[in-house]
Amino acid sequence: MSRIALVTLVVDDYDEAIRFFTEAVGFRLAEDAARADGSRWVVVRPDGHQDGTGLLLARAKGDAQRSRVGDQTGGRVGFFLYTDDFAGDHARMRAAGVTFLEEPRHEPYGSVAVFRDLYGNRWDLLQPAG
Repeated sequence: MSRIALVTLVVDDYDEAIRFFTEAVGFRLAEDAARADGSRWVVVRPDGHQDGTGLLLARAKGDAQRSRVGDQTGGRVGFFLYTDDFAGDHARMRAAGVTFLEEPRHEPYGSVAVFRDLYGNRWDLLQPAG
């Protein structure tokens, strides 16, 4: 069976990205290993999901990568964080300083609100209906 294990998120700084995703979003740091080239292998995952898709936080190298930090999907929502406690996670994330771009909406597919990560990438916080 195949699965997507990691998705790369290009960041300006490893430590500030780790802080944002662990402290504000509620992920856990799964890996942080130095590499021979001076980079690091940094993986964060939603807390409680050992085998779910993780984010590989990759520090931008060069102008082309730096230009994509915060705009990896051209302004579209590019990341979808599912939750089973929308109200609780929304309140916790707001209290931790996460910027939501809208008030929560209740759609046929579930409860949702768009937020930005520390660099400006757009995410959906989503509790599926049912």
